[in-house]
Amino acid sequence: MRFLPASSRRDQFDFAARSVCNRTMRNRRSFLKTLAAASALGATSLNAAQNQEVSSPGPQPKISSGSDDRAYWIGVVERVATPVLSSLAKRQLRNRMPVDTNGDVAGRRLCTHLEAFARTLAGVAPWLEAPNLTGDEATLRQRFVELARTCMDVATDPASPDFLNFNQGSQPLVDSGFLAQAILRSPGVLWSSLDQRVRRQVLEALKSSRVIKPANNNWTLFAALVEAVLCECGEPTIEERLEDSLRRMLKWYLGDGVYGDGPQFHFDHYNSFVIHPALVDILEVLKRRDDRFAPAYDMVLERARRYAQIQERLIAPDGTFPAVGRSLAYRFGAFHGLAQMALKRQLPDSVKPAQGRCALTAVIRRMIEAPGTFDPQGWLRVGFCGQQLLIGESYISTGSLYLCTVGLLPLGLSPHDSLWTAPAARWTSQRLWSGESLPSDHALHEKEMPPLPILRR
Repeated sequence: MRFLPASSRRDQFDFAARSVCNRTMRNRRSFLKTLAAASALGATSLNAAQNQEVSSPGPQPKISSGSDDRAYWIGVVERVATPVLSSLAKRQLRNRMPVDTNGDVAGRRLCTHLEAFARTLAGVAPWLEAPNLTGDEATLRQRFVELARTCMDVATDPASPDFLNFNQGSQPLVDSGFLAQAILRSPGVLWSSLDQRVRRQVLEALKSSRVIKPANNNWTLFAALVEAVLCECGEPTIEERLEDSLRRMLKWYLGDGVYGDGPQFHFDHYNSFVIHPALVDILEVLKRRDDRFAPAYDMVLERARRYAQIQERLIAPDGTFPAVGRSLAYRFGAFHGLAQMALKRQLPDSVKPAQGRCALTAVIRRMIEAPGTFDPQGWLRVGFCGQQLLIGESYISTGSLYLCTVGLLPLGLSPHDSLWTAPAARWTSQRLWSGESLPSDHALHEKEMPPLPILRR
């Protein structure tokens, strides 16, 4: 039998293995000797591979400085957010934005524009108030600040052709919550700097979402986010939609940093899309208003840190991550939780800031640069990696896709923060798959959540 010449050590290993199998029945002792030789050859191949870049399918993550990574992220913000905010500021969002969906186009048209606006701001908001910006980034940021302020007026003005839907159907509750979360993350730009007329419009728009009863799942947190921002603005809140909503979600905690999305566990990314970030932001408001909420805040923060630790470990050496569960079309919005902990400088000890930055950058690059991600006019298309309309559930449409921006929250940190200044660092899966010895991972051990008080009103 004629064999092709071995062109690599891996080919040599395969050849040795085949030879072993052929001789097994003839000579047991010879088999054992050959197997040992083949194993040694395989080990040599592995050692050689450890000195090279980790091999995996697809393009390898680029190694770049923190300043280069930040510049790349800023480019992503500009590319993703500009069509939404510039169109809305010109009162042209309804006319310009396509309604790309695998569901009912007419039904999604009622809510997709608020989705696009609220979700874009939820991710961009911290950057609107980031300190110590200079040069081109400072100039670009100022343009976005002005766009955001104008959009807050246009979106909530009943006389505007782009007055958005905050109360018809059920979906607007979700995006009223995301808009509230954006205000909490950028109160200077998205609240304090607005004139009194626009503030009144915003309050009325958010209050109008109260007619929508939240579903018995993560939606309870959107009702609570609306109440939290009303509380921050000095408005009366509704206990059923604030404290009771929090109690319901906290009751669904399953352990080790994971909540059920309702009474049952769902294997998806909703602990990051919504649950941890919303709990942290809401309880931060309540703790500030009433110190009796401090123990509950500390506990949800500890759980969020553990979940961020899990998320960092889920990012593969090549920047991919498990495509499990629903709403995969939110793309790198799946790392909302990890991004929020980085923004708050609350990453767990095992995740150094540069490590988190490099892991997130690898994910963002793979998804943004996938062919088909944007249409010719620059709008996002439904998909996980490129254009994949079938992956979008019936509730997914063009506006939904802009939740990806919440993966960019660390832009709210100063460019001088260690997350952006530290040299590139390998993340956990890169280190483990290269053969580095790291401590084992362990579940979170915690005390029982203290009873949630009623806010002093």
